Amino acid sequence: MALRILPFRQYAEQDVINLYALNGADINAQLDTKGNGDAGVFVKIHKGDLDDGPVEYNSSSYLGKTDYPYVGRDQYPNNVLQITVAETGDSVLGMTLNQTAKADENGEKLLYYPQKALENQAVLSGQAVPVLSRGIVTLNGESSAGAFGNNAYIDDANWIVGNKVCIAEGSPGKLTGVAPGHAHIAHGARHKIGSIIAKGTRVAGATEDQFAGAAGETGGYSMVNIHCH
Repeated sequence: MALRILPFRQYAEQDVINLYALNGADINAQLDTKGNGDAGVFVKIHKGDLDDGPVEYNSSSYLGKTDYPYVGRDQYPNNVLQITVAETGDSVLGMTLNQTAKADENGEKLLYYPQKALENQAVLSGQAVPVLSRGIVTLNGESSAGAFGNNAYIDDANWIVGNKVCIAEGSPGKLTGVAPGHAHIAHGARHKIGSIIAKGTRVAGATEDQFAGAAGETGGYSMVNIHCH
């Protein structure tokens, strides 16, 4: 699954924003695809115009064949409010709690299998994805994590407990550590959105581990206190 977050998290529901769908260019093609459609990606507002109403309807190949004769036109609903992956210096809305994908790992459209989308903590193209703006989350780190996940942060010399976190330069949607007194923080060139409160490693057992990697490999994970507003 395309997840960058571990199960342990602590937050209040009023800090979850359920208004925005992920921009189409960022959506993962399948559940096992790694990309900006993952859960655990830090995002910004892409579109916030309500003039056309909360939902718009467009023809979409996602529906399959829709041009049968003598049949009403089928159109796919899309949330007009959209988010996209955040880059260095952007005003960060928060972190996605679910993945956004069009198909399962076999290429079958989740549109026709909503139960599987729910079981895999996924939303469909055009649907609102929950975005966490404040809380404590556990993020996947330095391991490639096999076919299951992706890294949520850059685990370098600055990724230490007590440091602040910002969007990593050159790695949209991911975090990097920054020392509290760093000039970038002081002058606002990079917006701090939280702090690292704990970190550690985990070792995969006899089988592949979602956040450690292949059998026997070691991967990192961290607890981060995020506050994007």
